[in-house]
Amino acid sequence: MQTASTNICERMGHSQELSEFKHGTMIACHLCRKSIHEISLLLNIPRSTVSGIITKWKQLGTTATQPATGP
Repeated sequence: MQTASTNICERMGHSQELSEFKHGTMIACHLCRKSIHEISLLLNIPRSTVSGIITKWKQLGTTATQPATGP
């Protein structure tokens, strides 16, 4: 039996890192002039995520996860 906290995580779309393949697919779709909305629907990924990945690619030239900065 699942606990309530596990069930909430499943319903809320518990965050996980996207594969390099999905990142590349987003960029390829963008280069083929697909809109962020179309890419989002195609890959079943939130528009904000698609937008963030494309912005990151434009600014940094990569979609690789960057190391966290901190104290």
